[in-house]
Amino acid sequence: MNAEHTAPADAEKAGATGPSTGAGTPETPEDSLVTTLHSLSLPDGPLDYTATTGTVVLTEEPEGEEYGRGAAHAEMFSVSYVAQNRGEGPRPVMFAFNGGPGASTVWLHLGLLGPRRVDSGDAGSPAAPPHRLLDNHETILQDADLVVVDAMTTGYSRPAPGQKPARHHGLAEDRDLIASFVIDWLTRHRRWTSPIYLAGESYGTTRASAVAARLMDRYYVAVAGIALISPVLDFGTIRFDAGNDRPFLHYLPTYAAIAHAHGKHEGRLLQDVVDEAEAFAEQEYPALLAAGLRLAPEQKAEAAARIGALIGVDPAWVERADLRVEHMAFLAELLREEGLVTGRIDGRFTAPAGNGNAGRMETDPSIDQLAPSYTATINQYLRGELDFSSDVVYEIMSGRVHPWSYKDFEGRSAEVASDLSRLLRKSPHTRVLVSHGYHDAATPFHASEHVLAQLAIPREDYSERIRVEYYEAGHMMYCHEPSRLALSQHLSEWVTGAGADEGSEVG
Repeated sequence: MNAEHTAPADAEKAGATGPSTGAGTPETPEDSLVTTLHSLSLPDGPLDYTATTGTVVLTEEPEGEEYGRGAAHAEMFSVSYVAQNRGEGPRPVMFAFNGGPGASTVWLHLGLLGPRRVDSGDAGSPAAPPHRLLDNHETILQDADLVVVDAMTTGYSRPAPGQKPARHHGLAEDRDLIASFVIDWLTRHRRWTSPIYLAGESYGTTRASAVAARLMDRYYVAVAGIALISPVLDFGTIRFDAGNDRPFLHYLPTYAAIAHAHGKHEGRLLQDVVDEAEAFAEQEYPALLAAGLRLAPEQKAEAAARIGALIGVDPAWVERADLRVEHMAFLAELLREEGLVTGRIDGRFTAPAGNGNAGRMETDPSIDQLAPSYTATINQYLRGELDFSSDVVYEIMSGRVHPWSYKDFEGRSAEVASDLSRLLRKSPHTRVLVSHGYHDAATPFHASEHVLAQLAIPREDYSERIRVEYYEAGHMMYCHEPSRLALSQHLSEWVTGAGADEGSEVG
């Protein structure tokens, strides 16, 4: 990759020194941006682009009867990639973010979407230091300009001086902040007629759905599409709360897929195993759990044997769990006899168990083995190639966002399926791409399938405007090279309107 560096434009003179560390007073913080020129060599010729990196100050209008420019309340960090000389007409622009809450957008940025990608390795062969970046010949920048933005208290995003970060740590507050960032970016870059796409991963899909609805409800901005990568749209489908049996049903097909990855279904195809598990989870399993104490002992033992065979564990353990297998317990149990725990973000990963008798996995080997390469490369990339530096820590994953507020959902599960439904009813041209990893034990694919099937939209919109894809990997399916290539192709087809309308599966 060839890179040329240019001095910041006049509008971006503020030194690239990070949030709240350079020019300006607490009352008047200033943007801190730097622009560099780059060129990516592709088979069909060079892709020339600019990268604008740094923090922008967002302000808010005062409440009450006073109108006008309000006080600064946030300094949001982003990298904006804009392709040069890529044809006539307004180019699409994709805003991307990860989730957590508490995750920076380094994962989508360097794992899938950006012009440079991390060599992270995969299950069984995580990358060893020194960690390195590669050219990403499948970058979405070929089809759309790209803006990767970090949510409050992640990456380099921080509150403006004198403001409290906690005011942005909640579903509604975070939604409004990211929506205002999108509006600000479109205005600064004069891109109001560009087709707008949102791409989120994990809680980022919760954010994407809420932000897309907010853009329409508040600003009458209709996004062209939303990419939901490893989605969670209704937390009631994945939270193992007392009296809530839904997660036990929705996780079972994921358990079966992870068991298959570790040789528990020898000689069988993954799809056959998943199909059997989904049929059981949808037809027999709900009635078994609903029966409770009314289930005869022999019926319970028979059900435990069926579940144990599907998910690769001892039926007696399933029976002691009252047929209800919690995901952290499963990840500790599946390979217990081998002295291993299994990954939550990606069930293909394993690590030695610290305590062979522990009821839950101690730590997630998939995050532990992937995160160091992302941490090293984002810090080197920002300083070495994008010329941006800061004296605060780039927060890859931050627990400082907690407690995260769901105050609008008191007494019920937090969900954005209603937001997504409302948006699709209001905006007839918005399309949705959904990407599931079979081995994702954080946001199980069956839960997402269930929520999507219950959206309050016309049946024809469900079949014609929502494309669903599956990958033989986990939550961050792009660490698996065949899945990364397939997902990149699906994103390209989705943005450009090329390719098949219906979802497919990839191995």
